[in-house]
Amino acid sequence: MSDASHGPMQTAADAPGDPLARVGPNAITRVGEALDGLYGRATTYAVFADAGLTSYLEAWPREMVAEGAVAGLNRALHAHLPETGFRRVAREAGGRTGDYLLAHRIPKPVQALLRPAPAWLASRVLLAAIARNAWTFAGSGRFDAAAGRPCVVTIAGCPLCREIAADHPVCDTYTGTFERLFRELVHPQAAATETACQAAGAKACRFEIRW
Repeated sequence: MSDASHGPMQTAADAPGDPLARVGPNAITRVGEALDGLYGRATTYAVFADAGLTSYLEAWPREMVAEGAVAGLNRALHAHLPETGFRRVAREAGGRTGDYLLAHRIPKPVQALLRPAPAWLASRVLLAAIARNAWTFAGSGRFDAAAGRPCVVTIAGCPLCREIAADHPVCDTYTGTFERLFRELVHPQAAATETACQAAGAKACRFEIRW
């Protein structure tokens, strides 16, 4: 099922991406989990089939996956669901990714230091950690971040919105992840918003995190 309001999918002018680039498996696993939970396995299968990724439904990936597969999955998700459903699933997937990182990737002693720290300090430390690991989710995209009020993250050549044309941002998975991490480690009222998206014609995807 597609939504005409999304507009036609077409190749973005600036980025076919690096065919050898790889990103972490959360970009596939958490989308599948969110789809299963919100829409059921039949819809999950349809989306993954459209992306050519049904083999992952037998066992979620444990190793790094091709960046192109992640781009294809987000395109398929965007094509199959209406805008509200797409954004709900993508944000849920991003939140689940944040939960995974908190449970398995960010050391508990570091979390214990960040939570009581002043927000301005915790945000700088967290942004620096995200930047060091940007290769695991931005792939061949060019990542940049600046601390402040708001904190600003940009990804040029963003893999999530590759070959999508829309009149609204479509990188809600990243938005959900940033928001979950900042709410848990910086400020409980942190909110992340994608203010510019390559799918809508911007030169880079831009995210603001405020509290």
